[in-house]
Amino acid sequence: MELVVAGGGVIGLTCAWRAAQAGWTVGLFDPDPESGSSWVAGGMLAPVTEAWPGEEELLELGLRSVALWPEFAAELGDPGLHTGGTVVAATGTGDRAELDSLADHLARLGRPVERLTGRELRRLEPALGPDVRGGLSVPADLSVDNRALLASLRTAAEKAGVRIEERAYRGEPADTLLICAGAHSAALHPALRGLVRPVKGEILRLAHRRGAFPMPGRTVRALVDGRPVYLVPRPNGLVVGATQSEQGFDTEPTVGGVRDLLRDAERIVPGIAEYGLVEVAAGLRPGSPDNLPLIGRLDDRTLVATGHSRNGILLAPLTAQLVVAVLDGGSVPAAVDPGRFG
Repeated sequence: MELVVAGGGVIGLTCAWRAAQAGWTVGLFDPDPESGSSWVAGGMLAPVTEAWPGEEELLELGLRSVALWPEFAAELGDPGLHTGGTVVAATGTGDRAELDSLADHLARLGRPVERLTGRELRRLEPALGPDVRGGLSVPADLSVDNRALLASLRTAAEKAGVRIEERAYRGEPADTLLICAGAHSAALHPALRGLVRPVKGEILRLAHRRGAFPMPGRTVRALVDGRPVYLVPRPNGLVVGATQSEQGFDTEPTVGGVRDLLRDAERIVPGIAEYGLVEVAAGLRPGSPDNLPLIGRLDDRTLVATGHSRNGILLAPLTAQLVVAVLDGGSVPAAVDPGRFG
């Protein structure tokens, strides 16, 4: 059986690789594979710290997927899986109250996290500054080097027999089409119109310079006067993100976005003032109406795997598992079935 995959980001590459392993003849079409929001990403694998009341189904999907990650990463060699865990920092009283609400919510779900004072957090992560007044420790939330991951996925897919065509999908015939084109997916099938939208996010990449204060050893997430910011370790620096706005398909970084990220990140980790600013970029997350992905069948010939919003990298192993199950005649959980929207 022949499968055509439209889209070569983390979801498309992972699904193509797993389908080829399952015996499908796979062709993947993307004019610029390994790009888009998968390239402009922090690489957080953070189901717990992304959890909020009302999104319990997303939390369960994330926990299922993060459990797959150690074996998934081992199959790929070394895609930069970072298992140091995550700390979540708060500055003012309102930020601390919001994190307390998150901790209470997680405790009710049987997923308790450790609450720490500002002093305890600084003992855990000396890079944190004096503005940090308290927060949480979440050892189960991990991260991965998204760019190393993309390279590893492409190599694995090609070794499994996936034919990668660096051009847009133009209706090439196949037994089955799988749409994985991220924020651009709605243009490929009428059933997706109004269900997948672009959500812009700006990120910065910082390089640790000789003599600068040591980097944090864990992912640092924070609320700074109600604004979220994160700092994710890389071998020689940090990824700082991410803004969120809905401005169509605009991918130009803004002065205001860069200013806000640097200001808030420096309040949490003051030492970054001595780092080098080596990249400013913006990507388009594929948003859905309920923040849950759309995975499953659209018609007799077409499947979809998109709408992952902030969680595409986290959910890649589980998404591919579900797609292969559908290819084999199975079904998906109702929470991700695109038919839930009618």
